[in-house]
Amino acid sequence: MMLDIGCGEFKYENSLGMDKRCVSGVDVVADAESFPYPFKDKSFDIIIMSHLFEHIKPWLSINVMDECWRVLRNGGGMILSVPYGVSDRYIQDPTHCNPCNELTFSYFDPKHGSKLWNVYKPKPWEIFKIDRQLDLIVTLKKEGRN
Repeated sequence: MMLDIGCGEFKYENSLGMDKRCVSGVDVVADAESFPYPFKDKSFDIIIMSHLFEHIKPWLSINVMDECWRVLRNGGGMILSVPYGVSDRYIQDPTHCNPCNELTFSYFDPKHGSKLWNVYKPKPWEIFKIDRQLDLIVTLKKEGRN
């Protein structure tokens, strides 16, 4: 099972689409900033969040990641794409409020070289890959047994 959070009208093929807007392609109308999500623990193998994280209120970003961790099966993966934090693509949209760069995701990985995870101690993710092209694409793996 694959969950596409914030899918809008462009849901990834063969996924369950969640968005706060009731538009074509959305299977579950729910706000990514409202918890808990309407899914059981460990319901999904993959979560996709394409161009939503930069719209999440910064003080809710850890809650969003923890909730994604809850609904993802152990060993499952999450793929996020965001415009680079200070790029024109980020700045152009007046609804962007959560700029990200490569170090942003260090806060979610307790094994990362820095000690940033210890600041908030969210649910443990493993940074699998960070790719910066036009946008920043981050692939994470759910760590832990809980």
